[in-house]
Amino acid sequence: MSGRGDEFGKLKGYLTGEDSKVPYREVAKELGSSEPAVRTSVHRLRRRFGKLLRQEIAETVASPNEVDDEMRHLLRVIA
Repeated sequence: MSGRGDEFGKLKGYLTGEDSKVPYREVAKELGSSEPAVRTSVHRLRRRFGKLLRQEIAETVASPNEVDDEMRHLLRVIA
């Protein structure tokens, strides 16, 4: 992996909570970046993931009004 793939490899744990205890400064050092840049990347990654998840859920429910309820249910289940 190189470039963005390497970055995603280091940041994906912040989506699942696996690496949420690893300080951003450590990841920044591994990526040769700054802590604020890593923080911004994680924020953007979470936002993009949320948008894609909403789109997938929207394809599985009967009406758009059900998306928020389904999202809440999913988050409760995986918490």
